[in-house]
Amino acid sequence: MGYIGFIFLLFVLIVLVATNIRVVPQANAYVIERLGAYQATWGVGIHVKLPLVDKIAKKVLLKEQVVDFPPQPVITKDNVTMQIDTVIFFQITDPKFYAYGVDRPMAAIENLSATTLRNIIGDLELDQTLTSREIINTKMRIVLDEATDPWGIKINRVEVKNIIPPKEIQNAMEKQMKAEREKRESILIAEGQKNAAILVSQGKKESLILEAEAEKQAAILRAEAKKEASIREAEGEAEAILSIQKATADGIVMIREAMPNKEVLTLKSFEAFEKAANGQATKIIIPSELQGLAGLATALSETMKEK
Repeated sequence: MGYIGFIFLLFVLIVLVATNIRVVPQANAYVIERLGAYQATWGVGIHVKLPLVDKIAKKVLLKEQVVDFPPQPVITKDNVTMQIDTVIFFQITDPKFYAYGVDRPMAAIENLSATTLRNIIGDLELDQTLTSREIINTKMRIVLDEATDPWGIKINRVEVKNIIPPKEIQNAMEKQMKAEREKRESILIAEGQKNAAILVSQGKKESLILEAEAEKQAAILRAEAKKEASIREAEGEAEAILSIQKATADGIVMIREAMPNKEVLTLKSFEAFEKAANGQATKIIIPSELQGLAGLATALSETMKEK
């Protein structure tokens, strides 16, 4: 009987030891109490607690956590009531403070964030509230982080998720936005028409300038061509005069070289007189020395007719 009792006692001890072995996983911590008082904080690894003496008071998750609170009613400085919901990113840095610092930590953070948000929005008007999300986020993070530090909680980030103004404010904002869009559209259309008119005017101006330049160039070319033609005509006339003068001079030279006698000169004088008589002149002056010759020529012609 004693042997069986020893085996039974040993079995009970083994079961107690086995059931009191705990393995703490990664990113977790266990808060241990001994006889109701804080004993230790277990980190990652294998731990054994004393049976019936030690107990795990709280299991704490050390990862960064996210909590999304429902929209909170707030009133702006210009007495506009709106709904704002926030998202808080936090992390437990001290499991002991988290276990014993505050009862229901999430509810405490929610209430703290609501009161902080009301205080911040109460100093802002509606337009500032809608455009100052970064300022609201920064102020809330600073206030919440300072308040939750004794609870072993680190507030890493606070984000204003949504701002919901009253329905009538939303309608007014939509009308204002529509009016602004229509205004911008009208301005863009007017600017487009203005630019188009400017481009058309510039095109016409450039076309007229090009036409004027082309006409100018054509006139210059015509003037140059006319000038060149005149020059060539004058050169031709000069060459003709020079040719005539040269021919005359050559004729005189030839006459001198031929050394004509008196009879030949007299005959040439008659030929010149005949050409002069056939001209358009009404008066002909005949040199005295030619008058005798003319009478002689008349007598000779009469004699030739009789024969």
